[in-house]
Amino acid sequence: MRIYKLLYVLYTIRLLSPLALFRLAAAIYTNGINLLTLLHFSAKTYGDRVALVDEQETLTYNQLFMQSEELSVSLSERYHLESGKKVGLVCQNHASLIRTIFAVSATGADVYLLNAEMSEIQLNDILEHHHFDLLVIDEERIHSREKATARREAVLMSYHHTRPAINNLTAVTYSSRQKRRNSTGKLVLLTGGTTGRSKEAAHKPSLFNYLDPFYDFLIRLKIFQYNTAYIATPIYHGYGVAVLLLFSALGKKVVVRRGFNAKIACDLIRLHQVEVVTVVPLMLHKMLRTNVSDLKSLTCIASGGAELSSKLTQDTLNQLGEVIYNLYGTSETGLNMIATPQDLAHSVCTIGRKIKGVDLKILDEYKNEVKLGKVGQFCIKNRWSMRNGTHTWIETGDLGYQDEKGYYYLRGRVDSMIVSAGENVYPLEVEQMLLTHPQVEDAGVIGVSDEYFGQRLKAYVLLQPDAQMQTEELIKWLRPRLARFQLPKEIVLVEDLPYTSLGKLNRKLLK
Repeated sequence: MRIYKLLYVLYTIRLLSPLALFRLAAAIYTNGINLLTLLHFSAKTYGDRVALVDEQETLTYNQLFMQSEELSVSLSERYHLESGKKVGLVCQNHASLIRTIFAVSATGADVYLLNAEMSEIQLNDILEHHHFDLLVIDEERIHSREKATARREAVLMSYHHTRPAINNLTAVTYSSRQKRRNSTGKLVLLTGGTTGRSKEAAHKPSLFNYLDPFYDFLIRLKIFQYNTAYIATPIYHGYGVAVLLLFSALGKKVVVRRGFNAKIACDLIRLHQVEVVTVVPLMLHKMLRTNVSDLKSLTCIASGGAELSSKLTQDTLNQLGEVIYNLYGTSETGLNMIATPQDLAHSVCTIGRKIKGVDLKILDEYKNEVKLGKVGQFCIKNRWSMRNGTHTWIETGDLGYQDEKGYYYLRGRVDSMIVSAGENVYPLEVEQMLLTHPQVEDAGVIGVSDEYFGQRLKAYVLLQPDAQMQTEELIKWLRPRLARFQLPKEIVLVEDLPYTSLGKLNRKLLK
């Protein structure tokens, strides 16, 4: 089966021909085995086809490769990047970031994709612990640059007219270039960068290790049928960078923009007739409310990074048809499950079925496997996880269960579950029920201390515009739909709910 998948993937990226194999061999000979090799092959295969579009420029595959190659040589010579060195990237989505990812990989250094939305205090904490050899940052983080420079770390802006920056780094002459057969360094994601101390999730790119998720993504989402993708999710998130590399291998046009604005996103989709868009649920919710008619070209909406509510799923199906896909993965374990529109027709709440190659256990608090239909923590082992060399199980921190038909469902995070009167209660279940009310726009539920129950739930509810409802009415509506121990002790009507930059409900701020 894996041989079949390998042949299919090679066929899809045009590697099953003598000419293609020659191009790949030439790319490896020139660049070694790293991400620039992938781009070199794409340039030889797709040439003047548009590769990348952002606010400032449009680049073909030839142009993107040549610029990334020149940048890799300049970085090697000026900043002595090589295997064992570390480069931190604190950038929003733009061409300069993408060039830098390919270029740094070619030097053999490790690429750290850092959350561009983190605070100065959080970034300074990361700089204290990681000691980067080079830091690449956006212009708006000028204070970060000054602090890093004071610490004697080499710093480059992503774009600048006068200061040292990726866009104005002097290109070396061709004669000064040397063959660099470097193996790629690690691609490192830092999880939890906006809400707490970050953890490293390091991945070593490998076609063989990533064959199963690559194949399932191609097949289930029918990626080979599309020409243009808009990566709305941050590239510094594992979801964003994975889609970028996949589409680069397939010769697709990728559209990116700094930050996210629903009006601009809708305009981009209409202007470029985008067929595939990567989103977190909050982005999709905002786009549907802004201008649904601009989204008619979409045939694949890949949602990931946060829980997709049943209400948003149903709204998308009603307004755009069967175009929504729900992806489940983590920074540590990568992509693990996909729910197709057909799966979501079975249940709008499912995260789908496992990808081939994923081993998954659902364990209770005593590390025992739970029975079918019972909630426990997802523990995952696969070839493409951050620990793929150790074959160890990774505790995801996500709670969920499997039904009798093999579909999986989320029930929130381990640290969000409460025990009320001896019963396990999952805030996500109550949130999903609240969202089915026609006058409820959004909801967040947390646990609070209770003198009699030990813990109870407290709900924060955002009503639809012009909705007229009192909290007592909402509790009365909930009572026949939830168990007694699930009923919130209190419901608070709010004008907004806090979300992280990755579109996840920020329960810490709710508390």
